[in-house]
Amino acid sequence: MPVNANSNSLDTLAGHVDQYRLWQRHLDMARIGATPLGGVHRLPFSKEDIQSRRLFLSWADARGFASMMDDFGNLFVRREGSESGLAPVVSGSHSDTQPNGGRFDGIYGVLAAFEALEAIDDAGIVTRRPIEVVIWTAEEADAQFGVGCLGSQAHADPDKLPQLMAIRNNQDISVGTSLAEFLDDHPRVSHRQFRSPIAYYVEAHIEQGPELEAQGKTIGIVTAIQGHRSFKVQIVGEASHAGATPERLRKDALVAAMEIFSELRKVFHDPQDIVRFTVGEMDVAPGAMAVVPGSVTFTIDFRHPDPDILRTLGDQIAVVAREKAGRCEASVSELRHSSPVQFTGPVPDAILKAVESLNYSRMFLPSGAGHDARYIAELAPAGMIFIPCWRGISHNEAESAELRDMVAGVNVLANTLVQLANL
Repeated sequence: MPVNANSNSLDTLAGHVDQYRLWQRHLDMARIGATPLGGVHRLPFSKEDIQSRRLFLSWADARGFASMMDDFGNLFVRREGSESGLAPVVSGSHSDTQPNGGRFDGIYGVLAAFEALEAIDDAGIVTRRPIEVVIWTAEEADAQFGVGCLGSQAHADPDKLPQLMAIRNNQDISVGTSLAEFLDDHPRVSHRQFRSPIAYYVEAHIEQGPELEAQGKTIGIVTAIQGHRSFKVQIVGEASHAGATPERLRKDALVAAMEIFSELRKVFHDPQDIVRFTVGEMDVAPGAMAVVPGSVTFTIDFRHPDPDILRTLGDQIAVVAREKAGRCEASVSELRHSSPVQFTGPVPDAILKAVESLNYSRMFLPSGAGHDARYIAELAPAGMIFIPCWRGISHNEAESAELRDMVAGVNVLANTLVQLANL
């Protein structure tokens, strides 16, 4: 029998979260793109990601939930509210992974939201607003295209579409081409407009960091997503014979790159350990043992929660590259610049209220990783729920989370969604 949401129904809602169903669905998803070491290789726009969506849609269809998709492939599943004309509360994450990634990054947020929706349905709770579960497209596209969160960016700001579609990967394939092939093979569902109204957005996720586990806390209430700048550094020297070219005549691009990297490590050193500075890719050409490297290209990923530090430190990269290039030439291009996003207002307030009512241990913390919530916060009040992951390891086949923490996250999420759907 349907019941209107109140404190009593919220108290019983946790009893409708099915831990066995939640775990089994994670196992089912983990089989799609499974790797020999227990991870998942389910790249953006891939056949495997389409297969994961087919499975997800089969669960939604069995429940009688409506399904919709926008023109970037962002997939929404909807449980109606008593006032269907109201903007929905939306929760979800992504189903794609990094190359040889883990079983929980992204997909936990999708399956937690769907389990919350099923628990609300099983409890017979009537909400004023509809509640929707979303799978954002190509969140992990940075591994291929240098830019992530493509689907949420497109949905929040369709004016970015020409720019996003034109991005090309190392095989010179554009996002536009990859998306077109992806949509051609995708199951057909109802159409949804970009920037469709969203009342509130909540994203559940593994922390991808060590703080919750280290502090022995069950739930993280996310205060912000730190700012992010990424760069490509290109060093051009001169390829020459390794045995015949004397040191005084060499234009060794790899030596120049090492000098630049060493100086940048000094510039970005932070005794407080807040700065995040990573060189994640390096390409040395021509890549032969007997040839002095003629060119080197490497990427820099830099993150910080303070916008001023993000700006001033990030701007030092080009300065250092020019000063330390020696006989070579250095150029720096910025690939991405995302300002920090603060989470305040009704969503984190509702999360805190849910955590307190369920008596879980908690801590407030910023997110070191980027998430789709960054961009959806441009459309609606937003917030995030973190659960611990083993040793903070993520983007790795060893990524792991405990079922009890996964269930706790769903309990908090379900409670939060009902609160927001009745504001």
